[in-house]
Amino acid sequence: MGDETESKELSNKRVNFLKVPIDIVDPDELGLLAFRLLAEEKEKNIVLLSVWDLLRARRNGEYRDYVQQAALVIPISKSIVRGIQFLLGEQAVRYMPFDFVIKLLSTLENFELSSYLLGGKAKVLAKTEKNIRDTYPGLRIVGRFPGAFRRQDEAVIIEAIRKASPSLLLVGNGVRGGECWIARNSGRLGKGMRLWCSDLFDVFAKRRRHPTKAVFDLGLEWAGYCAQNPLKLLRIFPFLYYNMLLLAYRIFRKKG
Repeated sequence: MGDETESKELSNKRVNFLKVPIDIVDPDELGLLAFRLLAEEKEKNIVLLSVWDLLRARRNGEYRDYVQQAALVIPISKSIVRGIQFLLGEQAVRYMPFDFVIKLLSTLENFELSSYLLGGKAKVLAKTEKNIRDTYPGLRIVGRFPGAFRRQDEAVIIEAIRKASPSLLLVGNGVRGGECWIARNSGRLGKGMRLWCSDLFDVFAKRRRHPTKAVFDLGLEWAGYCAQNPLKLLRIFPFLYYNMLLLAYRIFRKKG
C-alpha cells in the first residue's frame, strides 16, 4: 500500500460552480485522497455541501470563506450534480453523508489512525463511540465531548483536541455555531482533517436512520426530512431560486 500511495495519480478535480468550489472525487480514490491529505500534516477542513449550503456560501461571507478554503468540498445533493452537468458538462460524484464518513473511518482504521468526537448529547456520544470502536477496532478514539458545553469550557476543549492531535475531528449537532465553529477555530485545533457531521452521531448511535441507498440515489431523501419536520417544506422556495440561478448562468454564459 505504501508504494501505491506514492505512485498512483489521483483524478480528483475542482470546479467552480455558481461561484462555489466543488470537488469531483471518484469513490474508489477517496481513501487514497484522504491519506494524502493527512500526509501533508496540516489542518484540512472537509465540507459536505447541500444545495442549501451552496446558497448559504453565496450570501454568507464567513461560510463562503470556510468553503473556499476547504481541502475538500463534496456534493451531497442530487440537484448539485445535475446543476454541474447542466452548466459545466462535468459529471460530479454525489456522496451520502453517512457513507462518506464510513469511508473515512475505514481509511483511518487501515492506517491505525485516530478520531475525536465532539457534539451531540452525552448518552448519544457514548453510544456512538462504542459502536465505532466495535466496528473499527483498529481506529483509535482519542477523545470525545458533548456539544452542549459552556463558553468558558471552550478553550479547554480546543486545547484537549489540539493535544490529542486526531487524524479526523468529527463535529456534530449541539456545538455552538454549528459548522462555522470549525471555521472560527480552525487555526487553534491543530493538524488533521475536520468534518461537520450534523446529526450523524444519532445515526451511529442508532437513534436515527439514514436514508436507504435506493431513496438517496433517487434524490428523495428530502421527503423523509420533511416528514420529520414539515417546516422543511419551505425549502421549496430557495430550491426554486437555485434553479433560476442555473438558468440565468446558462443564458448569460451563452450570450457571453
